[in-house]
Amino acid sequence: MQVVPDLSEIVSLLDARWVSAVGITIPIGLPASRPRLCDLKAREMAGPRATAIFPAPLRCTLGSASFEEASSRTKEASGKTMSRQTFANLLRIEAVDRLMVPERQRYLIEVHPEVSFAALVGRPMANPKTVSQGRLERLGALSRAFPDIAEHIRQRDRLVQPDDILDAFVAAWSARRFVTGNSTRLGGELDERGLRMEIIA
Repeated sequence: MQVVPDLSEIVSLLDARWVSAVGITIPIGLPASRPRLCDLKAREMAGPRATAIFPAPLRCTLGSASFEEASSRTKEASGKTMSRQTFANLLRIEAVDRLMVPERQRYLIEVHPEVSFAALVGRPMANPKTVSQGRLERLGALSRAFPDIAEHIRQRDRLVQPDDILDAFVAAWSARRFVTGNSTRLGGELDERGLRMEIIA
């Protein structure tokens, strides 16, 4: 495992073909006025964990200087308001959007841990990842695909939380399925930049 400072380092590795595929938990492809189909389907697939899936912001909110501005732009375009959780990720979403072009979606994909875990075990997780039962549930599911995962968690950087490692491993599981052609795709419509709005599991 390795912690990298930002996505540009990952993109450099991908462009140089040092890495086959990467799954990230930041939206790729942004809607103009209505929710993305992939987000709606992801919430269905996640079942009781659906509240962990935040809707992608509208493209018109990029560049907003404040939550109030972003929410006002959202309201004008869709009649709805933006959640504070979505706004908290807006800078990360903008960074991804600057780096993304349609060609990069051949190896840089959007995933969501709760959707990937549901695909891995065939049902949504029963417990949230923030409680011990939820972490054990996810660890048990991942141990079949990654027998040494417990050792990675023990050797982790102390600044990295165990549940973040579990999310990273299940994202890698989905990326591997994407490379081998065995993944599940939610959504897939194009945004105004030609990016596919999809979640891979």
